[in-house]
Amino acid sequence: MNRTRQPPSRPLTRCSAIGLALLLAACRPAPSSAAATPVWRQLASLPDRFGVAGAYAGASGGALLVAGGANFPERMPWDGGRKAWHREAYVLEQPDGSWRPAGQLPRPLAYGVSVSFHDSVICVGGGDANRHYPDVFQIRWRGGGLHTEPLPALPCALAFMSGALAGDILYVAGGTEEPGEQRASRRFFALDLGAARPAWRELDPLPGPARMLTVAAAHQGVFYQFGGVALALDAAGKMRRVYLLEALAYRPSRGWARLPDLPQPCVAAPSPAPVAGGRILLLAGDDGSRAGFQPPEKHPGFANTLLAFDLSPGRWLAAGEVPAPRATAPCAEWRRSFVVPSGEVRPGIRSPEVWSFPKY
Repeated sequence: MNRTRQPPSRPLTRCSAIGLALLLAACRPAPSSAAATPVWRQLASLPDRFGVAGAYAGASGGALLVAGGANFPERMPWDGGRKAWHREAYVLEQPDGSWRPAGQLPRPLAYGVSVSFHDSVICVGGGDANRHYPDVFQIRWRGGGLHTEPLPALPCALAFMSGALAGDILYVAGGTEEPGEQRASRRFFALDLGAARPAWRELDPLPGPARMLTVAAAHQGVFYQFGGVALALDAAGKMRRVYLLEALAYRPSRGWARLPDLPQPCVAAPSPAPVAGGRILLLAGDDGSRAGFQPPEKHPGFANTLLAFDLSPGRWLAAGEVPAPRATAPCAEWRRSFVVPSGEVRPGIRSPEVWSFPKY
């Protein structure tokens, strides 16, 4: 798809003379200062040699679960390959251990939302080759087996959305209601998992354009949305991705508020984004700089930029580089570390590698 980058509305950080020159040249704000870079560690790779994008992941029974996802197991898309959706689940019981089969999801699924909650993994929405689903369920690792329980379904089918858990409240925002990238959504939902009878509520929609492939985070009861893409027709009538710089915060008592724009676009970075040391970390993803790269088989991979949003002063910081940049990958907290399993290395290409860094 063609891509367009959304310009920032205003400069948002203090810049030196050199930084200001770069800002004017690039038409976007730069991070104001450096933040501590996480120390990454590689865990055992998933048993799927191709790896998957859009998997579900979380912690249960002291173990890490990864399930579902999609890949191209036969041929790449530029060679006419067809995407395959998967239902297999895998479990890692020790950080220095190996993955093993854990069971299956109710159906092949990918590109939904997953969060860890009360020793279970909540899986929300997602889709396959034919449709998106409103289904919500939780999976648990107990007694050496995978156990699945249904939860209230979303009010509509959704995939390519993002979500995060703020206390007992699970928020889900944006995405698309059907395959094809023809129309994105502004819809915003909340589910109180601590209620006696949980039920989804539709809240005020996302401000600004409808969007998909955003990055979500939550901290101290506040839900955050970063970047993503809008969908718009170009002059030739072809749908294109518009790369967004918007950052948003939702507080239940005050609704949506605009935050300082991202220094660069961030699309489909591992989500929910980790929060550590008062900072939200955006772990690479697609910044749009290599969108439409030709020939596709020579794509160099997604940029490795690591951005940090410092919550106290509300500013963006440069935080180094991600050793293995990924897009459309989950991020799960497990054993006092944040883990990014599998995901896209570049369009069409996944990796089975699993990377982690300590929370503290």
